[in-house]
Amino acid sequence: MRITRRECLATVASGALSASEALGAGKRARRSETGSKPGQITLVQINDSHGYFEQHREWFPGSHGKPMFRPAGGYSRIATLVKQITEETMGRVLFLDNGDTFYGTYPVARSRGQALIPILQQLGFQAMTAHWEFAYGPARLKELASQLPYPLLAINVYDNETGRLAYEPYTVANVAGLKIGVIGIASNLVDKTMPASFSEGLRFTLGREELPRFINEVRAKHVDLLVVLSHLGFPQDMKLLSEVPGVDVLLSGHTHDRLYQPVQQGGALVIQSGSHGSFLGRLDLEIQDGKITDYKHELIEVAATIAPDPATEALVKQAIGPYAVELKREVGELAVGLDRATGLEATMDNFLLAAIRDAAGTELAFINGWRWGAPIPAGKVTMNDLYNIIPMAVPISTVVLTGAELKQLMEDNLEATFSANAFKQQGGYVKRCLGLTAYIRVQNPTGTRLTRLLIGDKQVQPDKLYSSAFLTVQAVPAKYNRNRRDLPVYPVDAMQAYLKKHRPAKAEILGTVVVV
Repeated sequence: MRITRRECLATVASGALSASEALGAGKRARRSETGSKPGQITLVQINDSHGYFEQHREWFPGSHGKPMFRPAGGYSRIATLVKQITEETMGRVLFLDNGDTFYGTYPVARSRGQALIPILQQLGFQAMTAHWEFAYGPARLKELASQLPYPLLAINVYDNETGRLAYEPYTVANVAGLKIGVIGIASNLVDKTMPASFSEGLRFTLGREELPRFINEVRAKHVDLLVVLSHLGFPQDMKLLSEVPGVDVLLSGHTHDRLYQPVQQGGALVIQSGSHGSFLGRLDLEIQDGKITDYKHELIEVAATIAPDPATEALVKQAIGPYAVELKREVGELAVGLDRATGLEATMDNFLLAAIRDAAGTELAFINGWRWGAPIPAGKVTMNDLYNIIPMAVPISTVVLTGAELKQLMEDNLEATFSANAFKQQGGYVKRCLGLTAYIRVQNPTGTRLTRLLIGDKQVQPDKLYSSAFLTVQAVPAKYNRNRRDLPVYPVDAMQAYLKKHRPAKAEILGTVVVV
């Protein structure tokens, strides 16, 4: 559905149409008075595509809390849509990528990003920013970025040795006679919550202090439109715009929000467009004298009914070809579908947690609240499904935690998830847990959200020791180091073993985290 500015303003039924018409008439009168001709530009956004080359199942909300899975996404259908929009607008298109592109599926992770390059080179992007792109290390990201025909932008990533920006802060694109300034903000979390190898030699800031300077610098180039391409997250972007004026449009990423109409903050239009390449955001703008005078927005589902672009489809098949036999291998069966689309707990993560706890022989298990991972329907399970749950080759780790440390671990995560200060939110869902039950009050102040923590039907004891399995420092930070060690077992191996023991396997919502 296309949402226009007038439709956003027209919220009162009886008088809305006349008010909208009057607004339009006023605009037409002003254009006539100034004598200047409005320019038109269409922004197309993709965010958090996470390396999903092909059409896949996507999560959609259903009645009574039961989700629906249906096919969506795939670069060949994205290419078709972009070509259609480009033709429709006679080339007045700026296609931008918010990042989280080079990580999330087996082919892209195994090739350390390389499998995506030929596809990205021909899709028509004009800029991107980054987050999980740093998973292969900063040096490898430089190699990948150098192969792209468009810049990777970030005003908030610094080289530790030189103190200089590691990437270009902005670009100015000329589209159909309009100058469009695009400023990039990468995720600020890379050196804070992610493995140290991701940020080796780099320092990441929020971008709050840098943004005003670059707005002024870009404005000095007499641009017609100023766009911020951000991977901070929707809450963070809204707070940023409340503090920093001068932005016309902010394309938001990281939090996988599906915004069906733009949100206005600080004079800027804000959109975000889902994840997994299942959606594109389209924003048609009319610009006059450096101001947006009208807009239309559409969150476009990359639906199965869209015909694939043949040239891009050939590139996709070429990219995944070396991995196709392994990914199609059947390894088990599911009694129920799995997904990772809910904030407190998810069936996909409960399945993974059960597998790693079983492999480690521990009492508890933890993983980070990752948002990426397309749903898996009930029925036969393939290796591709398991790698969609976790594409990274990281060992299962174990650690021994006291009850007091368990409480602190959970309180820290609840603050990072629900902080009243959006700048202190650090991405992801609530930490995924198995073997405990946490009762929480989301609205409580920092350090007081966990009201009760149980293992079985017993309250966790501060001095008692609890054995725990986990995956990466995102789940259990390095400061918790009592008997911490890596096992010679990987999560994909653990899930295969679990599927052999449980045929068909089942994972349910257990009530691990309960809001009271």
